[in-house]
Amino acid sequence: MNVALSYLLEKEEVFQRIVDKYGLPVVPYRPEGFQTLCKLILEQQVSIESAKACFQKIENLLKTVSPETIFKSSNEELRSCGLSRQKINYLYHLSESILENRIHLETFSQKTDKEVRDELIKIKGIGHWTIDVYLMFSLQSKDVIPLGDIAVINTIKELFDCHEKEEMERLTQKWMPYRSMATFLLWHHYLSKRNRKVIF
Repeated sequence: MNVALSYLLEKEEVFQRIVDKYGLPVVPYRPEGFQTLCKLILEQQVSIESAKACFQKIENLLKTVSPETIFKSSNEELRSCGLSRQKINYLYHLSESILENRIHLETFSQKTDKEVRDELIKIKGIGHWTIDVYLMFSLQSKDVIPLGDIAVINTIKELFDCHEKEEMERLTQKWMPYRSMATFLLWHHYLSKRNRKVIF
């Protein structure tokens, strides 16, 4: 963390201003595995608080949240936990991919970011945002920036007057090889400015 942060603060004056104003960012961590991917699917396009409440209901229902218990659950049971039909299907697809040995989550820590992305993107319901967050939070990848994340996009627009995706991609290249830390700084600004609690 210290190396990445020092590099970015020296490279980008805007990041120094964020730290001066709001302090150091939180570096999030979530354990590797099925449950974290389930939570990320639930978090797509809803608040983290809402997704956490859904996951808690699933846990209360199933006791153990695993590919086996999800796959054996009925649509009705999962709907009773507050899941949309679409997200239920996404959880089924993820569970089936694991049960049929199409992916092995326990091997991801030995693979490159690209190899992990190439495997996960094949699963219906898992897009680049979900993969980016899993790489950063669970696999501790150092050079990921989720340009599909609305908070990241809006903060780049606000702080850098940068509005087109291609322009953003060019801008963020100068933060390599520590774009994950740059993301944490952007989120830190976004949440702190709005007096919102950090929930990861």
